[in-house]
This record gives sequence, C-alpha cells and structure tokens, in this order.
Amino acid sequence: METEADGEDCGRSEPDRNLDPHGHLQPDTDEKVSEFSKTENSDIDWKETKARFKGQTNLRWHTNVHTGEKPFVSDVCGEEFYRQDHVTTDVKVHTGEKPFGCSACGKRFNVKRNLNRHMIVHTGEKPFGCSVCGKRFNTKVYLTRHIRVHTGEKPFGCSICGKRFIAKVYLTIHLKVHTGEKPFGCSICGKRFNAKKNLTRHIRVHTGERPFGCSACGKRFKEKGSLTRHMKDHTGEKPFGCSVCGKRFKATSIYPRQKTNLKWHMEVHTGEKPFGCNDCGKRFKVKGVLTRHMKVHTGEKPFGCSVCGKRFNRRGYLSLHTRVHTGESPFGCDVCGKRFKQQVHLTRHVKAHTGEKPFGCSVCGKRFKVKGDLTRHMKVHTGEKPFGCSVCGKRFTQQAYLSLHTRVHTGETPFGCDVCGKRFKRQGELTVHTRIHTKEKPYGTCMQLTFSFLTWHL
Repeated sequence: METEADGEDCGRSEPDRNLDPHGHLQPDTDEKVSEFSKTENSDIDWKETKARFKGQTNLRWHTNVHTGEKPFVSDVCGEEFYRQDHVTTDVKVHTGEKPFGCSACGKRFNVKRNLNRHMIVHTGEKPFGCSVCGKRFNTKVYLTRHIRVHTGEKPFGCSICGKRFIAKVYLTIHLKVHTGEKPFGCSICGKRFNAKKNLTRHIRVHTGERPFGCSACGKRFKEKGSLTRHMKDHTGEKPFGCSVCGKRFKATSIYPRQKTNLKWHMEVHTGEKPFGCNDCGKRFKVKGVLTRHMKVHTGEKPFGCSVCGKRFNRRGYLSLHTRVHTGESPFGCDVCGKRFKQQVHLTRHVKAHTGEKPFGCSVCGKRFKVKGDLTRHMKVHTGEKPFGCSVCGKRFTQQAYLSLHTRVHTGETPFGCDVCGKRFKRQGELTVHTRIHTKEKPYGTCMQLTFSFLTWHL
C-alpha cells in the first residue's frame, strides 16, 4: 500500500520513543505504519513498504534506516541518530526540557507528537478495534500487541533463559530479573523495583490511593487493570475461551488474585506447576503465589491490625480480619439471608442449600463442596504435615492448626468476651462461651440423651 508520510512525524513509534529515546527510525505514514515498527513486529520487511515522503530531506533520513548510517551525533552523550530532529529530542531527554504541556492535566512532554497522543487519554478516543474480541485501543501499536494475545505470537525472546514476550518493553523489564537491576526505590520503605510502574503501584500501598472507580457500583481500585476486570462482573463479558473444554473467561493473563482467567484454567488441563518451594516442595502455577507461600516458612508478617496488633503475611488477610472488629458481613445468601465476611464462605454456604459437592477424593470417595477442603483431606491419606512448630517440633497438616497450637506456647488468647472479659485461644471457644450469657441453645434436643437422664434419676 502506497501512502504519503507526514514529514513532521516521521519517527519511531510512540511507546518505543518513550522507553528508549535512542530507538530506530521507522516511517510514519497517514496510516501510522510506524505503529508496526521493527521493534514491535520483526516480520515486517521495511524495504517493501514503499513509503512515500513529502520532502527529499525526510526521504534521505529514512534511507538511513536501510543503510544503517547514523550521521547525526548528540553533543551531550555522543549517541548517533538517523535524523537530525532525533538529536534535538535526545538533548531534551538529558536537559529534562518538556516544552509541550497538556491543557487538561498539566502533564508535560518533550515532543509535540507525544502530547498529541496523550490527549487521547482525555478524549477517550479509541479508533483501533480488535477484530477477534472487539476490544478497542487508542494507538495501533497497542492493538498490534493485543492481537498477539489471540495469536499466541511472542516475537521477543530472552537470550539468557529463552522466555518470550509479546512486546519489547516486557522483555526489557524481564532482563532486569537476570541483572538484578532495580533502579526505582520507594522513598517511604526503601523497597526497590525494576520498573517504574511497579513502584507507582507500590506507593499506593502506603498512601491508600485508589484512583480508579467503577461507574456502576462505585468500588475503587489501585490499578486500572483491576477496574477493567471488575467491570466484566457487571457486563458479564467473557471474551476468552478454552480451546480444550470451551469454558469462557474474563481475562487471559495469570493474575494471582484473579483465578477466573484463561491461562490459569489451562493449567487444569496441563497440570503444569513450574514454581516449587525449596523448603517443603509444594509447587505452584505462578511465581507470585510461591512468593506469598514462602512467608509461611520465613514467618514474615508485614501487615498489622491497628486495633488488636495481630499481624498477617498478606494484605488481603488483614482486610478480612478487620471485619472481625467492624462486624462487616458484606456477602449475603439469597436463600436464607445469612451473611458472611468472605465471598468464599458464601459460596460454600450456598452449596448447603443445593447439596452440591463437586470435588471427590480419589482414594476413599468422600466428596466436598470446595476444592480447598479436598486438598486438606488428601493429607489424611498421604500423611503429609508440612507445617512444623519451631518450639516443640510437632507438625500439622494446615497452617491454621499450627497457628492454634503456637498459642499453647505463647499463652496468647486473642478472643475476648464482651460481657465478662474472659479470653480464649479460639474463636469457636468464645462463640460457645457467649451462649452462657445469651442462654442460646441452637441445637435440637437429643431424645436418647433425655431418656437416659430420666432413667438414671428414677
């Protein structure tokens, strides 16, 4: 296809310019051919694009892409470029000069074309649509990257471990795993990150900021991706289908807290669990879950309750625990009205009405309502007890049992009666004790026990 390139915007694709100010020049036509630059799609043969240019200067600069000639040198860093205007842009990178400002939010840019592209964020314009799932994007390069989710294409490979990625930016971030480079540090706690976006996300842990809000229910999120996934709860959209069983999902990528996605589901068929714990040998599907699991062995509990001081190894567990103090039970049963603090408890409860027990033990045939109960039950047959007490060495099948046991040594009694002040090691013990004050007797009369009692007295 012959197009006439815009001489004022003949340059690298936007994301590559932002990530690497010394990237290669590609032609930018009225059809925005540069969005499929060599950095984004290595299959394109640029000698066959037949791009046309308004001026001889632009054509001459473009020819340098094919010859490899870089006649323009930056006086600041000595970097060589194909075009003179890229030297000007490079100087602004070093000086920090950003003469172009957004009239909507004030964000500033070193070149006008970056500002033009940024403005689409405010207008909401998304002119590029995916022909497979219909998702829309504000730049063609993002559409190109997205298409690879459907095709499975990963053109960028790590030369060290061979792992492949759909975009060069992901490869760049991944390489820091091997080098150990973490140039971005948190000014509050000192934790360091290999990508600026990870630091930005982390900062919200300290500030509590949740800048992304749902227009349907008002729920707010720290990340835009979380909001996007949440919106599908309202729309019911499930654009991604399993090629094996046909089950459909809201998302494709593995996200530790979003188990309803395609990649996670595919491992049900493959059984793949590539990440293993060096301490107990337990294996996991994703690295993030392994990282959280390791805190079981290290004892690290960075999240503390501001009311009672109890500490947790995950922020999610702290959030759930807080409901013990607030009494919040946001999840209600549509059948009997009983309310629960966690969605998983409601899901399990609903099966009490339906009688559904979809998970069966392959050894004894016993069936369970939730997979977690089956997993715990299997340890009865295997004898596995991965959790050991550091004081007496006694071992347990579950972390929860170890936590309860530890209170024998520490004397901790975290559950207190509001009426008499008596304290208990377990929530269940407190619940039973409370009935002394309330006179509640929730369980029916045993006729056999009543008969035996009367006979003994007669």
